[in-house]
Amino acid sequence: MSELKTRPTDRKVSQFIDAVEPDQKRQDCWTIVEMMRTVTGAEPVLWGSSIVGFGTYTYVNTTKKPADWPITGFSPRKANLTLYVMPGFSNYESLMARLGKHSMGKSCLYIKKLADIDFDVLEEIIRRSVRDMKAAYPTR
Repeated sequence: MSELKTRPTDRKVSQFIDAVEPDQKRQDCWTIVEMMRTVTGAEPVLWGSSIVGFGTYTYVNTTKKPADWPITGFSPRKANLTLYVMPGFSNYESLMARLGKHSMGKSCLYIKKLADIDFDVLEEIIRRSVRDMKAAYPTR
C-alpha cells in the first residue's frame, strides 16, 4: 500500500511563494497567506510540492486508513489560484453568489486573480469553512 504523497514538508513557504510568477499572482498568494493565517490562527506549511496548508485534520481515506490534510489552503496553479474549501460549497450558496468571477470543483475554488472577486466574501467563505471543519473533525 502506498503512502499519501501530499504530506507536510520542511520546505519554506516563503521560498515557494517568492518563486511564483507572474508578480500579481505572487502578491495575491501573500494576501491569501495573511488572510488564512488570521482566520485559522495557524502558520502556513507547504504540503507536497505546491499546496500551502493551514491547520490539520484527520479523515479516513478510501483505503480506510487515517490521513491528515490541511483544514484549508491554496495552490498557485498555472491557470488559477486554487483554494481548498474542504466542506464543499453547499452551505455557502449565498456567499458564492456574491463572490465574483470563479469556478468550483467538489472542494476547490478556482479564481484567476483576487481582483476578480470580493475579498471580504472570500474571507467569510474561508472563515465558515474552517469553523465547519473544526466542528466536524478533530483538529490539531
